[in-house]
Amino acid sequence: MAWKKRRMSSFDSMESELLKAKLAAVAEELGREIHVFTNWATLLESNEATSTSTSQIDEPDDFYEFTPEDYYHVMANKMGAQFLKTHKIREAEEAKRRAKITKAVIRVHFPDNYILEAKFHPSETIQCLVDLLQKVLARPDLPFYLYTTPPKEQIKDMLKDFYSAGFAPGAIVYFSYGNLPRGDQIMNSGPFLRDEILSLNGLDVVHEQSEVTHPATEPVVAKPPAPLQETKAAAGKKPVKPKWLKL
Repeated sequence: MAWKKRRMSSFDSMESELLKAKLAAVAEELGREIHVFTNWATLLESNEATSTSTSQIDEPDDFYEFTPEDYYHVMANKMGAQFLKTHKIREAEEAKRRAKITKAVIRVHFPDNYILEAKFHPSETIQCLVDLLQKVLARPDLPFYLYTTPPKEQIKDMLKDFYSAGFAPGAIVYFSYGNLPRGDQIMNSGPFLRDEILSLNGLDVVHEQSEVTHPATEPVVAKPPAPLQETKAAAGKKPVKPKWLKL
């Protein structure tokens, strides 16, 4: 049994190294790391839509009434945001919030339920995402566009950075082809990504699981229990006489 375990461990380690090398090769080609996985949640939502719609709890009518207390809190927040803060204070707070955000994780959903994930710096523009898609698409020659939802709004300003667009620290965008010629209408059903990119589906998850399965062992230093330590410390101290005994 021992030799079987060693053999399996060696095989898992070799497989992990191959997956790591494959991911590194694609990252070197594209200039950044990417992850590909399947959007199973979308498929499950379509099957569970009927059951969840009947399980919602109806709130009473007075739950939606706008009370004087609600009006007071809304006006207080509005007054505090617009009048109690100077322009310089608001700019300083905005700069502080922006400095805390160091990355923008963008997930691109494709109509065939595949998702491409990539990380950008918040100061990079949306054009960087378009350039990345040009490298991974099966048909980069066809016109396409990106949009957000809900409501559906096409992304048109490619020179806007991710932070200004509200895409930092993360955002979900959707992919769609534009007006395709009649001969290319079949591309609307996919596949949208290159075969080499589709082969990365779930590889990062497998790699992470293999690392968790074989954690690095560290020597454990045994420590004496707390009561024993306290007993030794108490033994080293000299007894103190109470004041009444000194008198």
